[in-house]
Amino acid sequence: MKDFMTWFPRILVMAFALFISVFALDAFSENNSIWESVTGFMIHLIPTMITLLLLMVAWNRRIFGGLLFVVWGLVFTIQFQTLRSPMLFLMFSIPLLFAGFLFIFSNAYLTRSGRA
Repeated sequence: MKDFMTWFPRILVMAFALFISVFALDAFSENNSIWESVTGFMIHLIPTMITLLLLMVAWNRRIFGGLLFVVWGLVFTIQFQTLRSPMLFLMFSIPLLFAGFLFIFSNAYLTRSGRA
């Protein structure tokens, strides 16, 4: 159970980062110059980079990182208005909120069992 509590939130966030990175490829589908396409691609990757930075924080500081993921999930909900569509909310906001709560819960579980 210790391995599951340690690795599941991390793998969930990595899978989410990969998932949202796929949407950045949309920058290459327009009729733009290569520099405009690369610039658009980099801009589309900003949420992915923020997600990976938060993962780096949560990797060692589970409670603080978990709180950051909850806030990041709320930012996704508000900024991208994912509450308007249940499917968007499930795809974008729930994984971040769930990962945040898992990081917080895993810290409490591992500390209580003496394995942190």
